[in-house]
Formats: sequence, C-alpha cells, structure tokens
Amino acid sequence: MNRNVIFRIALPMLSLALTAALVAQTRRASSARDPGAEATAAASSAAGAIGAAGSAGATSAAGVAPTAGPGGADARALHAEGRVVTYPGGEVAVGTDIAGTLTNVAVQERDRVRRGQPLASILADDLRAEWQESRARLAESDAELKLAAIEIDRARKLVDAGVTPSQELDRRLRDRDAAQARHDTAVASIARLNALLEKTRIVAPIDGAVVERQADAGETLERGDPILTIADLAHLRIEAEVDEFDADRVALGAPVEVTAEGYEGRTWRGHVEEIPEAVTHRALKPQDPGRPTDTRVLLVKVALDLPTPLKLGQRVQVAISLSPQP
Repeated sequence: MNRNVIFRIALPMLSLALTAALVAQTRRASSARDPGAEATAAASSAAGAIGAAGSAGATSAAGVAPTAGPGGADARALHAEGRVVTYPGGEVAVGTDIAGTLTNVAVQERDRVRRGQPLASILADDLRAEWQESRARLAESDAELKLAAIEIDRARKLVDAGVTPSQELDRRLRDRDAAQARHDTAVASIARLNALLEKTRIVAPIDGAVVERQADAGETLERGDPILTIADLAHLRIEAEVDEFDADRVALGAPVEVTAEGYEGRTWRGHVEEIPEAVTHRALKPQDPGRPTDTRVLLVKVALDLPTPLKLGQRVQVAISLSPQP
C-alpha cells in the first residue's frame, strides 16, 4: 500500500486517541482537587429527574388541566360548551288564538315593548256583526220581560177578582220565563263574542324586545300560528352542557369564566345558579371533533355577575371552577 494512503488513514485515528487521553487526564485532575464534584453532579442529575417526574404528575388523573381561576389563583376547572338563554318565562312566542286574516303588525324586530301593549290584530268583521245581532236580541228580550211583568200584574188582578181563570195567569208567567231565557241566551252570546273579539287584539304578554317576526299583515293564520317572539333581554344566563360523567363534580355557587368567539381576549364572570336533577340529550354539536356527540348532558344554569354584550342563543364556552368553596 502507498505510504501516503497509510498516513491519511492513520492520522485521524491518532488524533482521536490523543483527545481521549487528554480528557481522561483532565477528569482525574479535577477529581483530585474536589473529591465531591462527581457526587454533586450525580445528586444534581437525580434531583432534576425527580423534579421532572413530580411536574409530570401534576396533571389530573381525570384529565382536567390546571387553569387560572377567578382572582388569578390556579384552580382546576371543568370545561363545557353552552348557549345564552333567558330565564323561565323570559321568552314567549306570541300567536293567535283564533283563525283569521292578520290586518296589521304594529312592531318590528328589535322594538322594545311593554306588557299589554298592542302588537297586532286579526280581521273581525263577522264577529262584530254577530255581536250586534246578539245585542239586538238582548234588547228584544228586555222589552219582552217588561211587557211580561205588566201582563202578569194585570192577569193576577183579574184572577183575584174572579174575572179570568187562573190559567191566564199561568200563561203570562210562562211567557215571562221564555223571555227571561232569551235574555240569558243573549247575554251569554255577547260574553262569548266579547272574548273572541278580545282575542283578535294581540298584546304583549311580557316586557321585552321583539327578537323575531314570523308573520305580516294580509296573511291568513290558523289558530296557534306564531306572529312574534318576545324575549326579556335584560335578564339572560348561560345554559352549559356538562357531560353526565362530570355531573357530581359541579357545585352550586362555583365560579365560572365565560368566553365566546368574536370576543377575543374578553371574559365574563358568573356562578353556578342551578343544577338540574336530570340529564338530557346533547343539543349542541361539540366543536371539538374528538368529543362524542351521543352522550347525555346536565344542563347547568350559570348566572352572569354583570351585564354582557352576549346575544340570545349565542354559543359560548365556560370554565367551571372545581376548587373547594369557602
């Protein structure tokens, strides 16, 4: 083999051998000056390993990660999705109790209304005509009753005088009873028509705002058809869908942090106000595709501590604190 080739191969190997010898000599010299150096290094490495293991064990076995709780303190939190709802009776679908043609709708969406305020009306010409007929029959029966009273008084005097038989008085009494029945029928008919006419005038059942308008003037409606939806937007809360397996971990009064898409960087505080006694089917499709959609949920009600810009029906995310409460 050529000497040059042998030299190029042997030179790198010689360099590595010399480097290894220098490193070994340096370590021996260091150990001679400080006998505890190696022990200290080993102890530091062990402590670091123990610390890393302890940090890894801080995650909850149930999968609930630490989060910043109210007041900046770290607290375990249960995350769920929910939506903004009204309190019971705070959202009402206003419809018609009778079939007919809608003559006008006096309000628009977003209008504020007060309880008892007129909202719409149903065409009622035929009802008014029938009401007038009943009023006429009532007046006729009143006249018949007055005449019957006079004839009864006259017949009684004639019978007492022996001029006419008692059957004549009986006939007058029968006529009076028939007139009284017609009077009572007319009164009942008027009361029924008044109730129907009242239903053609549709008024607001609660204070609130018009959030939806489902019908316009000129439409023919059947009984029960919706016209407007009114909601009390001044009193809203969150209905959070908590997985049924986490139901026993939610406490009444627990602090809650609320966030929503479109409000980046903003959060709102609340607290658990109501925990129902039964679970139900999930209504919201989870945004996380990894979460199951066929599970049952507990609809936890969350009261908001302060007014928010959140809209009725808006989807939100909640973090319910699981830290012990005082």
